[in-house]
Order: sequence, then C-alpha cells, then structure tokens
Amino acid sequence: MSGPVYGGDEVNAVVLDLGTLQVKAGYAGEDTPKYVFPSSVGVLGSGGPNGMEVDGAKRTLHVGTHALSHRRDSMEVVSPFKDSVIHDWEAAEGLLEHALKQQMRLETGSHPVMLAEPSTNTKEAREKAVELLFEQYDSPAVFMAKNAVLSSFSTGRQTSLVVDAGHDRTVGESARAVQWEAGRQLVA
Repeated sequence: MSGPVYGGDEVNAVVLDLGTLQVKAGYAGEDTPKYVFPSSVGVLGSGGPNGMEVDGAKRTLHVGTHALSHRRDSMEVVSPFKDSVIHDWEAAEGLLEHALKQQMRLETGSHPVMLAEPSTNTKEAREKAVELLFEQYDSPAVFMAKNAVLSSFSTGRQTSLVVDAGHDRTVGESARAVQWEAGRQLVA
C-alpha cells in the first residue's frame, strides 16, 4: 500500500479540543489526552488581533505553560475566544502550532485531525478552522464533532442529555448520534 490508511490501525488520528480554559491534545483511542496546556496566549507587540499590522508591527505570541510563566514587560495575556467561539484566529493558530508541532512533534501531513467544537460554534468559525487545518497544517482529513456528542459517546450512549459546565459558560443540550448503515443515515 502506497499511503496511509485513514480508517485502519496504521495511522493514529489526532484529537484536539480547544477549550476556553485549556487545550487538550492526544491520539484517538487513548483514554486521556497526552498534552494539556492553557488556552491563554501571551502577546507582545503593537500589532492588532488576527495578525493585522498596526504601525508596521506584528504581534509576537507566547503559548504554553512555560512561555506564560516568565515575566515579560508589556506582555498582555489574551484569550482567542469570545462567547466560547474563536475570534482571534492568529492566537488560535498559535495554540494549534504549539499543540501539533511543539508538544506532539507531528508531521501533520500524515495524521488526520478530529477537532472538538462547542455546541454554540458558528458556521464561519467551523469553516475557518477547517480551512486553517487543511491549508496551514496540510491535514489529510479533518472531522469536527460537537462536545455534547463526544461526551455522550464517552459514556457509551447514543442519545443523552449533556450539561457542559465549562470555564466560560454552562450549556445543556440533547445529544443525538448519527449512524450510517449501508449508505443510509439513521438517527439514534
């Protein structure tokens, strides 16, 4: 076989959960994430959000527990999230870079990615996240799943009522898993 098989055991999919308090990264099939670090980003420089240059200067990002623990003059600690949805995509890219390249040390072109998304995620944020993973990190496959559905699956249930009490907000949602059988969609 010439390339990796994405449905088999030859390639481990990477699982990412960008939460408002912390980022969790690991491999599919494992019980716990390999890496957990704060989703806050230290910003130096006079550049604006989303990589906009202000007066010709770009922002310098510091991501991870170690980078945030050192004092730096004029460093501002920001969150890429607003109302649990990513709004600062440059900071979010810094979180992805830290998780995939610095912590996991992956060749991202050979690992499919599953990205957990909040139930309140917008279509624009979903499209931007997929675009970033495909174009910037050359991911061969991307799958996005709602946090409520993933919580339901983790308990072995196809349907459930999930109350997600997170750092930023508490959301209750009925999770329904979608099954596929011989090309037909079945709703459990």
